[in-house]
Amino acid sequence: MRLALGVEYNGTHFHGWQLQEEGVRTVQGEIERALSIVANHPVRVFCAGRTDAGVHAIEQVIHFETDAVRSFKSWVFGCNVNLPHDVNVLWVKEVSDDFHARFDAIARSYEYRILNTEVRSSLNSDFVLWEPRKIDLEKFKEAANILVGEHDFSSFRGHLCQAKSPIKNIEFIDIDMRGSLITINIKSNAFLHHMVRNIVGTLLKVGRMEEKPSWVEEVLGKKDRKFAGPTARPEGLYFKKAFYKNL
Repeated sequence: MRLALGVEYNGTHFHGWQLQEEGVRTVQGEIERALSIVANHPVRVFCAGRTDAGVHAIEQVIHFETDAVRSFKSWVFGCNVNLPHDVNVLWVKEVSDDFHARFDAIARSYEYRILNTEVRSSLNSDFVLWEPRKIDLEKFKEAANILVGEHDFSSFRGHLCQAKSPIKNIEFIDIDMRGSLITINIKSNAFLHHMVRNIVGTLLKVGRMEEKPSWVEEVLGKKDRKFAGPTARPEGLYFKKAFYKNL
């Protein structure tokens, strides 16, 4: 049977999601090891969206196949007993044999967190981007709105991106500030490699009043990565949720 799981992780001490050579610590490697113990056979998992080193997940979705019969509680707690403290299974569901965590996702959402304070935070350093310069939130939002909708996002595409098309449809970019914490939530039908981090790096140039909001429209129209802002650091990024029709 095929099972889907929700997974939460702190990406600080991982070299990203994807399995790499032996000795390199990855989320996929830890999850497969724990599931294999509970299933009593080797397990290979597939995820809704691979994350880079240092990136976190609030609810990553994965799937795997097994002939082992376990209760849902046994899968969850059995895995968590065998997982390190920085990765955790949240839930498990049986899905159809043709379900695929990556290819069946109709949309995904990410969250990016920015700490806008003059002094850095030791306690939050692994979980936010520290920005000591004052951010003009209204200009930040105005610039973000330019990116909502269907566009060619080549200017925000990482050079290692393997997506067939740079055209994506951003449903919304919601920006909120509570105290000194700026939270950016972005939902799209799909994302390019480094797309969210490149968007944040570009918006920050506007928020710091180095560029006008209209500059983002120019960057979008250039369809060339060299015209956008720098890639924002990974620690502020969270894979938030994958959306499906039947999950």
